Amino acid sequence: MLICDDDTMTVRALEFLFKRDGFEVLKANTGREAQKILVENDDVNVLITDVHMPAMNGLELITFVRQTLQRNIPIVVVSRVNVEDNILDALELEADEYMTKPCDLEYLSYRVNQLLRK
Repeated sequence: MLICDDDTMTVRALEFLFKRDGFEVLKANTGREAQKILVENDDVNVLITDVHMPAMNGLELITFVRQTLQRNIPIVVVSRVNVEDNILDALELEADEYMTKPCDLEYLSYRVNQLLRK
């Protein structure tokens, strides 16, 4: 699993949640860092990303995963941005889920596990 967010508190909370669930967690603070991790680790099975980040935003990262890498891994966007256009853009780019911060962490865990079972 890769968590990409420039907010360290969010990263820590998500890391704790998913390590508790038994996931190996990789972390990135920018889309560019996430891009590098994804290229170097083809075993990343889930991406959780924010929308607004420096260097490369979450929508660009989704495009990179789907079009450049052509990976069909679950992608969940967790963002403070609750603008319908951003939500629709993320889903149009084939994100599997969009949640706004603060989100229910147990529901996020449930959705990630549900997406992995598909």
